[in-house]
Amino acid sequence: MRGDGLAGAGPPAARPRLTGSGVAGRSGRPRVRWVGELALEVVVGPDRPDLRTVGRAQGVGAALLAADLPGVVDVVPGLRTVLVTLDRTRSLDDPQRMRAQVRRVAERAAAGPPGRGAPPGQEDPRTLTIHVRYGGEDGPDLAQVADETGLSPEAVVDRHAGRAYTVLALGFRPGFAFLGFVEPALAVPRLATPRLRVPRGSVGLAGRQTGVYPTDAPGGWRLIGRTGAALFDPGAATLAQACLLRPGDRVQFEADPAGAVP
Repeated sequence: MRGDGLAGAGPPAARPRLTGSGVAGRSGRPRVRWVGELALEVVVGPDRPDLRTVGRAQGVGAALLAADLPGVVDVVPGLRTVLVTLDRTRSLDDPQRMRAQVRRVAERAAAGPPGRGAPPGQEDPRTLTIHVRYGGEDGPDLAQVADETGLSPEAVVDRHAGRAYTVLALGFRPGFAFLGFVEPALAVPRLATPRLRVPRGSVGLAGRQTGVYPTDAPGGWRLIGRTGAALFDPGAATLAQACLLRPGDRVQFEADPAGAVP
């Protein structure tokens, strides 16, 4: 999966050929550009997205899925873009027509209310509570985050758990949900040198986003806690069933009383 603006997401597997403007017009209409020969990118907002822009991208993504255009293989909403991957055997017969079809669907969707990003038939977002053991061995970066932000470790925990977050997009790893936005006081950069292994369930901060590692993986987010919640089930029948969280959901973190905050 791929989406622009995802803190910590890996680079694309190949270097696509970019054509056309990559900025949404002043009128607010989406811009559609080719990224390589078999993908179109729909740009719906500025480089620094807010929740409205994210909702707009999710709404455009949901509309493109529902349109079921011939030749479209997959639709992946990001924070400010939607990636549309295409079938070589069908989409290249008339590439300009394909681009025009995608643009028409995107413009209609963008003109309406912001979407919630769920697939058709799953439009209602859910609110989930994730219990976290903050600090100690589970949150090795909590003290450093507190030092850099000028807050006490307890205040970092209170502020992190003090608001609900929206699932902005999925990416980086199967089941990894980019959650936003943390308050500006908690915005910290990624580690200069990523860890080779971050344990499953680790809760991290990167910029104004937070997230939970669904599996063991390398990573550079600041780790402030850990949860036992299962965010990804590799044995599920479908990818949608395998991921606990989906775009548009709301997530509330709650401090586990057994957690060891220094």
